Amino acid sequence: MTPETVRLVQDSFSKVVPIAPQAGALFYKNLFSIDPNLKSMFKGDINAQGEKLMQLLGTAVNQLNDLDRLVPILQDLGKRHAQYGVQDSHYETVGAALLITLAQGLGDAFTAPVKNAWTDVYGVMARTMKDAADDHSGASG
Repeated sequence: MTPETVRLVQDSFSKVVPIAPQAGALFYKNLFSIDPNLKSMFKGDINAQGEKLMQLLGTAVNQLNDLDRLVPILQDLGKRHAQYGVQDSHYETVGAALLITLAQGLGDAFTAPVKNAWTDVYGVMARTMKDAADDHSGASG
């Protein structure tokens, strides 16, 4: 990730923070619109899940300049998601829902460079999580 990529993601996310509860709810609406089958994976209050998602994204975005701290968080998350039945293909669906949500939430501020930056950052995050999940399942199976 380039410093410019990190800056674009951090700057754009700062605009999402004030609407975080709505953005979290919108993300899950978009996710289930793309793949309704994923809804069965979520137990409990989806609004609370949206809040957790936004907190996690905030943590990740704030630590993009400190990968030594971020990577273990993502690895742990990947292992936990594997236990919930998350498969590699789900990461693509989540990425698509994230980009749609950002486009809706940021409006005109969701420029092509911002979209590309988020695509890059999410790609790194998803790869880190998938690799940890694969390592975890390989070690236990």
